[in-house]
Amino acid sequence: MSLIIASQLEADFNRNLGLHPSGPTLIDVAEDEPWTAASEADILLVRPTPAWRQSTHLRPHIWPGRLKWVYSASAGVDFYPGWLLDAPLVTCGRGVASEEIADYVIAAIYAHAKNLEAVTVRSRAEWAHVPLGRVSGTTIGIVGLGAIGAAVARRGLALGAQVIGLRRSGAQSGISGVQHVGDLETLVGEADHIVVAVPGTPQTRHLFNEALFARTRPGAHIINVARGSVIDQDALIDALDRRRLGFATLDVTEPEPLPEGHALYTHPRVWLTPHISSNYSLVRHRLLEKIQDDLSRFVRGERPTDIVDPGRGY
Repeated sequence: MSLIIASQLEADFNRNLGLHPSGPTLIDVAEDEPWTAASEADILLVRPTPAWRQSTHLRPHIWPGRLKWVYSASAGVDFYPGWLLDAPLVTCGRGVASEEIADYVIAAIYAHAKNLEAVTVRSRAEWAHVPLGRVSGTTIGIVGLGAIGAAVARRGLALGAQVIGLRRSGAQSGISGVQHVGDLETLVGEADHIVVAVPGTPQTRHLFNEALFARTRPGAHIINVARGSVIDQDALIDALDRRRLGFATLDVTEPEPLPEGHALYTHPRVWLTPHISSNYSLVRHRLLEKIQDDLSRFVRGERPTDIVDPGRGY
C-alpha cells in the first residue's frame, strides 16, 4: 500500500512528487487546519502559513495521529507551534535556498560598498571624482556557519575579503580560509559586514541587542537573512541613529510584515526587503529533488537528511 502524503505545496509540485517511484498518494490539506491531515496521512508536507501561527496554543487531540513524518519545506521551524515537533520524525528543507540567499548577501555587500546610485551623474556639472568603497580587503563576519553561512563564506573569500565566523557548536566549518572566532563580541568588533544566519530559537532571540551593538565596529553594515527575532529592532534603530552602526540590510523583521508607519520602512540607513532572499519560487526544483531523495531513503528504511532536533529547535 502506497504512502499517503498530505501537502500544503502547490498543485504542480504535488503532481511531480506523486511521480516518485514509490507511488505515493497525494491528498489536499485544509488551509485553515492543516494538522487535521494527521488522521489520514503518513507524511505531512508543510509550509509556513498563518494557520500554523494562529494555532500556537492549540494542540489537536488527534496529533500526531497516524503520521510517521512531518516535512517542513522551510529550513526554519520556528514559525510552527511547538507541538508539531512531537511528530515521530520532523525534517526540513535546509540548504535548498542557501545559494540564493548567499547571492542576496553578496549583492547587499556590494550595493552598500559601491552605492552606484549615489555617485551616478545626471549632468556635466556633477562630473567629479568620488571614491568608492571596497569589498576586497574588508572583513565579513558570519554569525552561523550552516548551509547559508558557508555559501556566503565561499563567496566572500573568492572576492578577496577576510572572512571570520562563529558557530554555536564551536566546531570548525571545514572551509579553508575562514577564521573562527571565539565569541560574538569579537566578531562584531572586527567585521565591516556582519551577516546574521542563525535559526530563530529562544536562545537566539534578541541576540543582537543594545549591549552588543555598543561593541560593533563603528560604521559596520549588518545583514539579517535569518529571522527578525534575532535582532532587537528598537536597539538596532538606536544604534543606527547614534552611528554605532553604519547601515542595515534586512530581509526579515518581527513581525512580518511590519505595521504601517514603522521606522524601518523609511530609515535612511536601512534597506528593507520583504523576506525574498531565498528566491523560493525559482528553487522549487531543488526542494522537489531533496524531498524525492529523502522519500527514497525513507521507503528503504534509512534516515532522511536534515532531521530537526526538537531540543535545539532546528
